[in-house]
Amino acid sequence: MPGPGRGGEPRPAGRRTRSPEGAHPVSAPDNAAPGAERLGDGTVAVRAGLPDPVKNEPPLPGPVFAAHFHLPGDVEGPYAYGRDTNPTWTLLERAIGELEAPGLEGVDTVVFASGMAAVSAVLLSQARAGDTVVLPDDGYQVLPLVREQLEAYGVHVRTAPTGEDAQLSVLDGARLLWLETPSNPGLDVCDVRRLVEAAHAGGALVAVDNTLATPLGQRPIELGADFSVASGTKGLTGHGDLLLGYVVCRDAELAAGIRRWRKVVGAIPGPMEAWLAHRSLSTMQLRAQRQWANALAVAEALADRADVTALRYPGLPADPSHKTAARQMRGFGSVVSFTLADRAHAERFMAALRLVEDATSFGGVRSTAERRRRWGGDAVPEGFIRFSAGAEDTEDLVTDVLRALDLAAAHA
Repeated sequence: MPGPGRGGEPRPAGRRTRSPEGAHPVSAPDNAAPGAERLGDGTVAVRAGLPDPVKNEPPLPGPVFAAHFHLPGDVEGPYAYGRDTNPTWTLLERAIGELEAPGLEGVDTVVFASGMAAVSAVLLSQARAGDTVVLPDDGYQVLPLVREQLEAYGVHVRTAPTGEDAQLSVLDGARLLWLETPSNPGLDVCDVRRLVEAAHAGGALVAVDNTLATPLGQRPIELGADFSVASGTKGLTGHGDLLLGYVVCRDAELAAGIRRWRKVVGAIPGPMEAWLAHRSLSTMQLRAQRQWANALAVAEALADRADVTALRYPGLPADPSHKTAARQMRGFGSVVSFTLADRAHAERFMAALRLVEDATSFGGVRSTAERRRRWGGDAVPEGFIRFSAGAEDTEDLVTDVLRALDLAAAHA
């Protein structure tokens, strides 16, 4: 394994009465024998990060709105100033860690104000002038802006596609390898274990953007990655009503550098957003199960359409990424991508949808879709559609999609 991240501050230690320090993992019952089977994902999701029960106290304490905390005498204890730590963050960080890496010792989570704040924290805290960073060239459309910033700081950046583990070809001498699997919006998948093994053999750290998969669909830390990074705005919280990001780190030393970066740039989440995110975790498995089932049903229905090309969904047995995805993913996500004939055809399809919102995000309880090329940042055709299946009744959703396709084709 490569060495720890450079620099950083230790996480505050200590215990506060009835504080998040009383939270405990729920990956196995307290009386479970060594090697006992873990609790199911749904059970973990509804209990993750909860503090020890205290009579007459709420199971999930409300958000703590505090810029400063009582701090007489020497500086000690977990909470002193609101930019450094907050009890509401602590509960959420523990909950996410229990979902992303259940049962693994030493794993540490840091929450951020947005997914891009989390992405930037890893890339900009771990690389220095003269280092080499490897990025996917088919990832999230803001990555090119991050590349420009890295290069402005004197960092060398190499890119390669996600599919067929192409990043292996540009890995030599790298300090950090960034993976996005499945990729957004093309839904290619790479072999995380294979890439991690190669990266670590060369002394590189590995970060995986796990936004599309969510912790229920894929666990990068278990696959060997050093960082699992995600936008909690999407499937993790699932209601389209908050911005959040997080970084799960393999150990506390790596987390110290990430936490120090958060302190320096101030990219902290609001207590209300953190509390809402934690509250939303309790329905995560229920949402994911319906979303994944809906995504597969939509993908299967689209596979029979002559007017649909370049259909991608890792859960389809015929998808080019299916075999790799099936080896490392526990669920294939809510996003389906496909291409219609041209811009006009795609816009007719979008206009004809009744149950699907035209919106740029994904992973929510309401289905969304968009003609992705309208942003100009993705190398996709004009008729490319990114579709995110929500939690509607499956039959209703599939019927709406097929009806909209029929209307779009009829007016071609």
